[in-house]
Amino acid sequence: MLKTTFSPIIAGVMTWGAWGRNLDGPEMIKLMESCLENGIDTFDHADIYGGYTTEAAFGDAFADSGISRSQVKLISKCGIQYPSEKRPLPIKHYQYSKDYIIWSVNESLKNLRTDYLDLLLLHRPSPLMKSAEIAEAVTELKRDGKILDFGLSNFTPIQTELIQQHTLVSYNQIQFSLTHHSAMTDGTLDDMQLRNVRPMAWNPLGTVYREDIEQTQRIRNLLGQLEAKYGVPGEVILFAWILKHPAKILPVCGTTRPERIKEMMKATTLELETEDWFALWVESRGSKVP
Repeated sequence: MLKTTFSPIIAGVMTWGAWGRNLDGPEMIKLMESCLENGIDTFDHADIYGGYTTEAAFGDAFADSGISRSQVKLISKCGIQYPSEKRPLPIKHYQYSKDYIIWSVNESLKNLRTDYLDLLLLHRPSPLMKSAEIAEAVTELKRDGKILDFGLSNFTPIQTELIQQHTLVSYNQIQFSLTHHSAMTDGTLDDMQLRNVRPMAWNPLGTVYREDIEQTQRIRNLLGQLEAKYGVPGEVILFAWILKHPAKILPVCGTTRPERIKEMMKATTLELETEDWFALWVESRGSKVP
């Protein structure tokens, strides 16, 4: 079974709404159009974003945009029960019963103003999840045409195997960047390649520009040299570093600035030399490779 084809960089919408820039409808439409103009047709959501408000804000803007549903791919996640004004719960927890998964997808469809999700992800693993029950929900949602594909988010290899006992897992969205690269050495990305699970990477810039510590100072010093060599900003090089990995990782880019979207797409055609790729990894590690 062929996976849905997503754009090589995915637009993450977590900060489009109340958890970030709080863009209004026209601003969201402009950002959607900018993504499409630059080759990004895939939008990554989760039901909890904005305290369960961002999906609906995006959906309203999408409905007003005139953009055809066939032009975009929509991803969303479910499973985290997040205390908020929309859901005044006593405690944050996870819920993966069959009824809840189906209900949550129906809520996402209503909010996003669409009949189907291109991909549904389980947002985080729960100690209480039952793989057979999850599979029942996924099977029903696929049968009814409400989701086209299914995957996971933040799942370990053994947790992925647990779910794969009963249903096909096509994607796993994990934290991965030059400053958070353990998935590359702990078997996570190797396991995904073995299982034909396509990785997605959230927070692909890591902490390079958000923390001023020895690690990020080393990385930024090298990036300055590589910027001159390749003629692109350091952020583009960090994306190209991820894209070079043979697991074919899809970075989820959270920017809300159209000019940065255009810049980031340069990473898809930038081929880092192998020595430069390893040099960046060495600066992140703070030591030579084993």
